[in-house]
Amino acid sequence: MSDKFDYAGLGLKCGLEIHQQLDSKQKLFCRCPTLIRETGESTYEFFRYLRPTASEMGETDRAALEQSKLKRKYVYKGYDTTCLVENDDEPPKELDREVLGIALSISKLLKMKPVDQVHVMRKIVVDGSNTSGFQRTAFLAKDGHLDTSVGPVGVGVLCLEEEACQKIEDRGDSIIYSLDRLGIPLVEIGTDPDIISPAHAKETAQQIGMLLRSTGKVKRGLGTIRQDVNISIAKGARVELKGVQALDMIETIVEHEVERQVNLLAIRDKLLERHASACDTVFDVTHLFKETQSKVIKKALKKGKVLAILLRGFADFVGMEIQPGRRLGTEFSDRAKTSGVGGIFHTDELPNYGISEDEVRVLREAVDAGENDAVVMVADAEIRAQGAMESVIVRAKEALDGVPEETRRALPDGNSSYLRPLPGAARMYPETDVPQTEISADYFGSVDMPELLTQRAKRFESDYGLHKELSEKIVYSTYLPLFEDIMQRFADNPDITATLAVRTLTGTLPELRRDGVEVDNLEDCHFTDIFARLAEGEIAREAIDPILRAMAHNPSLNAKDAAEELGLGGIDTENLEEFIESVILERQDFVREKGLAAIGPLMGPVMAEFRGKVDGKIISDILKQKVNKYIDL
Repeated sequence: MSDKFDYAGLGLKCGLEIHQQLDSKQKLFCRCPTLIRETGESTYEFFRYLRPTASEMGETDRAALEQSKLKRKYVYKGYDTTCLVENDDEPPKELDREVLGIALSISKLLKMKPVDQVHVMRKIVVDGSNTSGFQRTAFLAKDGHLDTSVGPVGVGVLCLEEEACQKIEDRGDSIIYSLDRLGIPLVEIGTDPDIISPAHAKETAQQIGMLLRSTGKVKRGLGTIRQDVNISIAKGARVELKGVQALDMIETIVEHEVERQVNLLAIRDKLLERHASACDTVFDVTHLFKETQSKVIKKALKKGKVLAILLRGFADFVGMEIQPGRRLGTEFSDRAKTSGVGGIFHTDELPNYGISEDEVRVLREAVDAGENDAVVMVADAEIRAQGAMESVIVRAKEALDGVPEETRRALPDGNSSYLRPLPGAARMYPETDVPQTEISADYFGSVDMPELLTQRAKRFESDYGLHKELSEKIVYSTYLPLFEDIMQRFADNPDITATLAVRTLTGTLPELRRDGVEVDNLEDCHFTDIFARLAEGEIAREAIDPILRAMAHNPSLNAKDAAEELGLGGIDTENLEEFIESVILERQDFVREKGLAAIGPLMGPVMAEFRGKVDGKIISDILKQKVNKYIDL
């Protein structure tokens, strides 16, 4: 991606927060397994209503207050693999020692300094994603750094946290959550704002991801790692973009946020030139739309009202684009939706949506809007509509200041939408149910320092003669542990090469998946069984593909039975030699003319007869022997 902006000139500051689930046997504060269940399997359910609590200083976090504006019912699905700790009906147990060891090994890779004592804190979260209304988190290490191509990036924070519940369904007035994910341990890694460009942000995230996977103790798959990006420019404000799951989107996310802040600052300057302002009055204009043909408004009038606000000097700016496909009016709509409405209307886009030109004219007259003024309105239940208009007034006033500090949700196209205000210090307070954990110098020194994946790839090139591309492919694959197990089991067998193992795991399996084969049915034992049969000469390399297909279809099959069902069992070499001799005899003139060059063309009919039954190298060796003998006659 080419740089669209002069990021240094704009004063870009960017940092990452990486959240990575750890692959431990037990959850962080209980002894339940870290197992994600099928959502339809729940054995019990219960519900809660949550509200924010004040901190020890008597302050209530602004983000929690906004999250609690919608009075929602939160329904939780429990399982035989969850317990009373997840239900918040029993105090948490001590911090799991295995998890602590994994997190400390990560801190070592990031050259961080651990704390002497681990104290668990409560972070207020009232969106229902935790049954208790807070997330438990512990500060673990600080003052690390990461080497990148353009210099070091500081790593200031490493925390150990519990994962939130998994959202199953949003029904508007209620949300369904699954408890299986709650309590799975994760590390949160926060960098300093040393990232200088979108490309640098991606490189930094890649480096951290490589270090995490090097431990062999992190979960893989969709949702197990999330990147939050903190961004500001010199005249803008810090914005936290949450939930960037695709690494390839980080560059676009950073670029689009810089673009948003640049455009918001430009809009602010033009609004100030107009002496723009946001009026505090909320007008009830329901009577103006009694005869409307707008389906949206007619539906809303059955249960509510039409309310409007006046924005002096905002005409043409509400409809101005600030990110690709998103306008300032979209920002207003995001704020309005925090009150539960579906969206808003504004005069920069009217007449539209069935609202007529006459209705727009009467609306403008009713609120005393001038030529340069904009009107924003909403149609919904009165309480929601009132809250929505008040939120838009706040956001319009923020537009006069430039860029508001806020937490935003990363969207799949690289844009972002408003989520909630940035949290403050009132969000955190001590957890009194979990005892502190000591980290002595001896204990920290005993924590293993794992081999980096980059180093492992080079070792595979050296030890196994693997091509660089294949080495890198397997070390970043989820099949790395299986590959290492196969190579350890069959290290002395010349027929089981690293190249064959890598191509099977990273080449054959994706091809089978594209063909619709249920490769997820295959377990490690299926692969080790196939390679064992191959090592014994019971099957040929060419049989790997069809045998894997058969085992995926029927996982109870072993490699030997699958080969026999497919007619791919080993064959007596005497029969093979007899067939090769007959092929040479049929093409004797061709063999005399071409000599050893005839071997290649002769491979075709022999392979057609014995494909999957005999390794191609064996066929080639026998052909060479027989052709040499025939030439010497």
